[in-house]
Amino acid sequence: MADLRQKTGIPELDELLSGGLLPGKLTVVLGATGIGKTQLGLQFAEAGLQQEGQTGVLFDMATRGDSQSHSDYAERLFQWKLREQLVDAPFDLDQIWDAETRTDYQHLFRQSGRRVTRRDMELDEWKEWKLEFVKKLDAAIAFFYSNFVHGVRRAVIDGIEPTDRPSDSFQFHAFEYVYHQILRKEYDWVARDLFRAQFRSHQAQIEQHRYDFQQIGCLLLLTTHEVMLDDLIQRPIESGDVLSNANTIILMGKIREGNRMSRALHVAKHRGSAVDESLVPYEIHESGLKLLT
Repeated sequence: MADLRQKTGIPELDELLSGGLLPGKLTVVLGATGIGKTQLGLQFAEAGLQQEGQTGVLFDMATRGDSQSHSDYAERLFQWKLREQLVDAPFDLDQIWDAETRTDYQHLFRQSGRRVTRRDMELDEWKEWKLEFVKKLDAAIAFFYSNFVHGVRRAVIDGIEPTDRPSDSFQFHAFEYVYHQILRKEYDWVARDLFRAQFRSHQAQIEQHRYDFQQIGCLLLLTTHEVMLDDLIQRPIESGDVLSNANTIILMGKIREGNRMSRALHVAKHRGSAVDESLVPYEIHESGLKLLT
């Protein structure tokens, strides 16, 4: 029987996870800015090339102007040149069936530079966020669907800013829609949302390119205020929080060793498998993350 777990691209982490991550489930990686989350996400996405025959896709939800450095990391780590699907560019639905036009990166709210938590916004600003998301939604559906029909089975979602209450964050509202209404929805219903009035004319191709959404793994990278790993471990999980619905939670933070600081990760949750409770030190090299087990 084939191993159904998705390898992370980090052999030592796969061992901690009893072989890897479960497709069809949500994995959340938490850590402060600069701790190595993006490198881990890219290693997971690139590992899809060996296991599923296609690299995963990167969906950037950052709203600030500075870059997440996805392209730089991908090229340095794997000589992988990311192909971007622009949100505001016209998209030809007929191109979806052409594998050569597949892209692997999309930045949803490029250079918005606006506040994302409801307590920091007036009601009109909150409504503007919703309207902007609705305008960009078709591009997001097209991005994911055009990848899934060509064998992509990994989605990495990055760029969500830290907030004390996820329910107050517009980014979390947008993520919940993407996760439940695109990633966790039957292929034909996603196609209906995308093609709309043209659904019937594309139905034969839709059936030829059917896929099982339960084979798609989602890795969500969350930036936190907490820097120290101990603080992340003590962080409470609220009922209804995205963390409470995750199958796997990986924490990445700083630890103190005598008079020096280093990095370590901890698998806080991994449903359905035995989990090593260790705090595992890691280093970031030119080739990516390496656990020091």
